[in-house]
Amino acid sequence: MKFARLWLRLALAALALAGSASAQSTVTARIVLAADRKAGAIHARGAVLWLTPLNREVAARFAPPPQTAVLTQKDKTFIPHLLVIPAGSRVEFPNRDPFFHNVFSLFEGKRFDLGMYEAGSSRMVNFDRPGVSYIFCNIHPQMSAVVIALATPFFAEADSAGNITIPGVPAGQYQMQVWADGATAEALQSLSRVVSIADGTASLGNLRIEVAALPHKNKYGRDYDAVVTAPYEHP
Repeated sequence: MKFARLWLRLALAALALAGSASAQSTVTARIVLAADRKAGAIHARGAVLWLTPLNREVAARFAPPPQTAVLTQKDKTFIPHLLVIPAGSRVEFPNRDPFFHNVFSLFEGKRFDLGMYEAGSSRMVNFDRPGVSYIFCNIHPQMSAVVIALATPFFAEADSAGNITIPGVPAGQYQMQVWADGATAEALQSLSRVVSIADGTASLGNLRIEVAALPHKNKYGRDYDAVVTAPYEHP
C-alpha cells in the first residue's frame, strides 16, 4: 500500500533519533478465510493486520502524520476498494462518472453523508480518529469501499496466499487487530488481542476469519429501490 513504506521509514527514523533500543522484529502471520457458499470467491489479498503500541511514549513517537488521499467514483465503482490511512487524514471523493453519486458511511468508523453531487464535483472527509469505515453510494447499491484509519505505522495487507509481513516492529506490547472483507464486527473482535513482540522474528500464527456476503441497506435503513438509479444516469 502506498502509505506503508512512508510510515515505516518515518517510524524507523524516529527510533534512531530517539536513541532507543535497536531490538526490532519482523512480524508474520497468515490470514485464513472461511467463506460460506453465498460469499462466492473471496481472496485473502486485501485483508489487513495492524499492531498499535500500548506504551503511550512509543505510540506518540511512531504516530504517523496525516495524509491526503483520494477515493474516486468511476464506472459505478470506488477506486481503490480499500484505503488504509493515518488517523487525522483527509480523503477526497471525486465523482468521475457522468451522473450523480451520494456517498455515505453510517456504520462504525467515521459517520458521514455527502449528499448527492454531480459529475466533475468532489467532496472531502476528515477521518479524525482510528476506525474502520464502510463506504457506500445511496444511488448505486453495487458500490462499496472501506477506509481504515490507523494510529500506527505497523500494518500490512495480506498477499493472495494470506501471508502478512510487518518489518521493523520495535520490541514491546501491541494491540493486534485484523480486518477482512466480508467479516462481521464480532468475528474481527474475537481475533483482537494483546501480543508481545521481542527481538527477532515473531510469528502470530494462522488467523482464521469467517466471511460471508454481507448485504447493506441504503442510508435510510431500507432496501435499495431497483429503479432509483434511472433519474440520475445523466448529468
